[in-house]
Amino acid sequence: MIHLVGPYLLASALVGLGVAGVAVRRNAVLVLVGVELMLSGGLVLLVTTQAAGADRWAAGSVLPLFTITIAAAEVVVALAVVLAVFRRRGSIDLDEPSPAETTAEVGP
Repeated sequence: MIHLVGPYLLASALVGLGVAGVAVRRNAVLVLVGVELMLSGGLVLLVTTQAAGADRWAAGSVLPLFTITIAAAEVVVALAVVLAVFRRRGSIDLDEPSPAETTAEVGP
């Protein structure tokens, strides 16, 4: 039996770093990294709770494989969107207004 404190602390640290990365960063790629950190923390928690249980062949060992596969596909699609935004706007800064917003006239 493993001690559960270490993996639970690791999972909470990964989720906390992910939330902080999403909340603080303005760069779209770094926001995606924060989302992936949160997903990794959830996977660590899922594997830990499966390893602590009596049934070693439960879904806790198979579900992370599917989640990692879906996360890889998510990263590919998200990076494609970020690349398309960069080609259109010239920047991936999330706080920077788009060119359409800067050229629009403001009313009286």
